[in-house]
Amino acid sequence: MKKHEFETIVNHVRTSGFVFQGSEIYGGLANTWDFGPYGVELKENVKKLWWQSFVTRNPHNVGIQSAILMNPKVWEASGHLETFNDPLMDCRECNTRHRADKLIEEFSTEPINAGAMSLEEMENYIEEHQVPCPKCGKHNFTKIRQFNLMFKTFQGVVEESSNAIYLRPETAQGMFTNYRNVQRSMRKKLPFGIGQIGKSFRNEITPGQFIFRTREFEQMELQFFVKPGDDMKWYEYWKKFCMDWLIGLGIKPENLRLREHDEDELSHYSTGTSDIEYRFPWGFDELWGIANRTDYDLTQHQKFSKVNMDYLDPETNEKFIPYVIEPSLGVERLMLALTCEAYDEEELENDTRTVMHFAPKVAPTQVCVLPLSKKLGDTAQEIMYDLMQDFTVDYDESGSIGKRYRRQDAVGTPFVITVDFDTLEDKTVTLRYRDSMDQVRVSIDDARKIMLKEIKG
Repeated sequence: MKKHEFETIVNHVRTSGFVFQGSEIYGGLANTWDFGPYGVELKENVKKLWWQSFVTRNPHNVGIQSAILMNPKVWEASGHLETFNDPLMDCRECNTRHRADKLIEEFSTEPINAGAMSLEEMENYIEEHQVPCPKCGKHNFTKIRQFNLMFKTFQGVVEESSNAIYLRPETAQGMFTNYRNVQRSMRKKLPFGIGQIGKSFRNEITPGQFIFRTREFEQMELQFFVKPGDDMKWYEYWKKFCMDWLIGLGIKPENLRLREHDEDELSHYSTGTSDIEYRFPWGFDELWGIANRTDYDLTQHQKFSKVNMDYLDPETNEKFIPYVIEPSLGVERLMLALTCEAYDEEELENDTRTVMHFAPKVAPTQVCVLPLSKKLGDTAQEIMYDLMQDFTVDYDESGSIGKRYRRQDAVGTPFVITVDFDTLEDKTVTLRYRDSMDQVRVSIDDARKIMLKEIKG
């Protein structure tokens, strides 16, 4: 896809009830987005499907919901206070801010991992190659300084350093700090996992690409605790599981790739990290991270909290700190990938239709009921209320039947039921399929069975 095609997709979702600019009536706030009626339904479907697959339908795993605000010691133990930084440079000419590593990677014509460079190495590279500012084209940067990505706030009425706390930059630490509570209360034996869906906050220097990188976002994370020695087996298991799950949502395999991090990219505590990347309109970019975090997190929290994190193996009586495999996925990134995957413009005999090919189980609205005439409104609404027991349902009686079909195609509704005057006599309706535009005449009960089979399938 070309860039202008991405702009077309963004414009479509912004004007059709998926995503709105945050605080729009006041001119907006940079990089903040509100999710409209279709957007929030798509978001809830994604979260529900993840929760089912990773928590409620997995006998190993349970879920929690931890607090956004945590004791600052948590972030000291995790290393976020010391190392959760971006290398920041300012252009003296146009006063724009940039990440030094991104300046290098976007400038270089060869693949380069600037994140593995020291600050001095990055500064030397930018100077030696006269890397220009992407905004004004000039080369006149400040020295690199480290910029911590955590949002700081204050607890209580006095803004003093002793009262400083942070909005969490990830949901993972809430699962690590509750590891003992969950293991004890749920009587869990290894291997077991703790899943969580929740908000995280990062004061990104260069947010962008619509909802791909934002300062406020939701994560779907699993921390899977295993016996040391079993970690690589489970690391491989979760890589495959995550890839298969994405394909099950309707993403084409050719638009996904698994990229294993090389040694220069690995965090100091990781023995293996992989990114599942999606082919966004601008190219392959990270969608999902799967990491073998070893015993680093629990060891750090044991060190700083002085609370024992050992696990007692009931079969061997051996004590050890478990290793952790972490699949971590951003809700908004997955929404964007699904939207890019679904968007299409089809040339028909007489016109062009915009259609979103969402998988039925993902689609924000699963069925729309259309009365052929407003005189049929009472009957059509009875059918609508009945279908609401099993589906997310829309109702539309405005405009020609063709225009109403097009409206539902444009937001990805997989099925449309048309109620006509024959419905009053024989209780049958016309069921239309979004993708093929085929129509069949069936009873209302048969329409329900067909749609349930497609959605669950």
